[in-house]
Amino acid sequence: MGLGTYFTVISRKALISAALLLGCGLGSAPAYAAPTASNAGAEAVVVRRLSFITDENFDFGAVIAGATSGTVVVPPTGVRTKTGGPLLIGTLYQPARFSGLGATNQIVQISMGANSYALPRVGGGAPAMTVDTFIIGSTPTAQLTTNPLVFRIASATGIFNFPVGATLRVGANQPPGVYSTTVAITLIYQ
Repeated sequence: MGLGTYFTVISRKALISAALLLGCGLGSAPAYAAPTASNAGAEAVVVRRLSFITDENFDFGAVIAGATSGTVVVPPTGVRTKTGGPLLIGTLYQPARFSGLGATNQIVQISMGANSYALPRVGGGAPAMTVDTFIIGSTPTAQLTTNPLVFRIASATGIFNFPVGATLRVGANQPPGVYSTTVAITLIYQ
């Protein structure tokens, strides 16, 4: 289950917000350790009607900052691209993914808590990057903002899911480190 997922019911409508962890590792090589034995965990989530959960948190993956600024885009389809100076390394990145449960043909409004978020370096000491241009993987795709978009649940079971992509704005010579923040996505079932 996603970090910070919670919901509140308001009168006959449900207002649900999910905190979404955004992450990016800049410029540092991954550390590898010798194989060791470990115990695996197991987790299950039971979703109640008129709620939604974070299935996967967003991850921009590893990036090496360049001499010029640029962007890293992870769209809902998950094919990462870049513009300008940043270099993309590794294959560990993903859009966010959410699942919900309403009723067939029910109307759902989806919006962002803000149109852009600062992505500070964990531990501080570096300028924050910006994350914006949140795109929902609907048909056709659409930009999520603080103004709600209206969708209809088409599934016969009322179960729906959707990915969300975004754009990371990387500064010229952005200092290496792990950058992380939390953003909010809100659903209102009608």
